[in-house]
Order: sequence, then structure tokens, then C-alpha cells
Amino acid sequence: QVQLVESGGGLVQAGGSLRLSCAASGRTFRHYAIGWFRQAPGKERDLVAAIGLSGLRTYYSDFVKGRFTISRDNAENTAWLQMNSLKPEDTAVYYCYADLAETMATTGPPDMLAYRNVKVWGQGTLVTVSS
Repeated sequence: QVQLVESGGGLVQAGGSLRLSCAASGRTFRHYAIGWFRQAPGKERDLVAAIGLSGLRTYYSDFVKGRFTISRDNAENTAWLQMNSLKPEDTAVYYCYADLAETMATTGPPDMLAYRNVKVWGQGTLVTVSS
């Protein structure tokens, strides 16, 4: 299976932008749907965005729709999450994940605990948005 390494988190002012990267090892990256969950202190891990195998299918949670864009390049074994118009409530640790099923990239999380079914995770990167 793939292993994921994240980068790109940091501190930004409200209204600013950040770009997260999720780089995968191995040749099977193209077989996995990729996405990001985020977890704020004391809260559950919520799905932010997901992208299918070919990049044609994407899902965005309501709280980031119109502000965040997910993309991938299978030749580079990398996915990105471009985050614009950041708000203080976007502050969280962001975790990229890989999943052989495209379900979440197509229809979103099946329930509020969808993260429990994910087997492959990046190490997480902290995004802090100051007001």
C-alpha cells in the first residue's frame, strides 16, 4: 500500500491562502482515492475534500465548498489541497488519506465517523488561521 507524506501547513491570517501537499510512495498511487480530513481540538475528524482515482470526481464538504480545491497528478504521485479565503474556524490538523474505494470522493462521508474506516493516513499538518 502507499505511504503518505504531507507538507504545507502553517500560520496564516484570515483571508489568506495555503496549499497542502500529499506525496505518496509506491507505484499504486493511481489506484487510490485521496482526500483530507481535519481535526480541531476536542472535535471529531471531519472530511474536508476527496478526489477520485482519475481526478474527475471530487467531493467538498459544505464548510469549504467554493474556497478549497483538491487536485492530483498521478504521474507525480501527489495530491494538493489549495485553501483560499481561510477563516479562523479552518484551524485544525489536516490529515491526508488514501482509500481504495472512491465512495467518499463520489458521495461524501457515509457517516460522521467515516474516518474510522480509513487505513492509510499521512502524518498530519497543522493549519492555524489567525483573526
